Amino acid sequence: MKTSLVRENIINIASTLFYQNGYNLTGINEIIEKSGIAKATLYNHFKSKDDLCIAFLQNKNEDFLVQIKKYTSNIKNGPNRVLALFDFLKDFFNQKEFNGCWCINTVSEIPKDNIIIKAEIKKLKFLFLEFIESLISENISNLKAQESTLLAKQIYLLYEGAVAESHLHNHVWPIESAQKLCIKLLE
Repeated sequence: MKTSLVRENIINIASTLFYQNGYNLTGINEIIEKSGIAKATLYNHFKSKDDLCIAFLQNKNEDFLVQIKKYTSNIKNGPNRVLALFDFLKDFFNQKEFNGCWCINTVSEIPKDNIIIKAEIKKLKFLFLEFIESLISENISNLKAQESTLLAKQIYLLYEGAVAESHLHNHVWPIESAQKLCIKLLE
């Protein structure tokens, strides 16, 4: 198997395990076993479990951004395109493997002093916030830049809260409530 395919396979296996079972409950030996590789092969691609975690976070986030951008781009321009963030989240929630936010799940498991993973998570969350802000600036007219930024932060918090609470309650009502609040913000 080519080096890039081996690396991709390791990331995919680790991503599934980290997301389903948690970062701390997933051991390197389990990843090695499920990947069908030797320990040396894993460490040829990743210096540490933390490096593999960063690859997992980047991989999940990249897939997420591609999917949410594609989803929202299929909605007619205007406020409904912004509201589609929550429709996307409802669809995501209804998937069998939904287990909340991989970034928040991970940050809740790492030590406070793990600044490398925390910095990566902040960077990935900022990319999502930037996407929301671009959706707003492209679809909501008559807003100044500062207003777009503030609105993006508010919608971001609604979205993130909806992810966490729908995961906790195992129910869609937090997403529906957040979407209703978003409608009020867009009025």
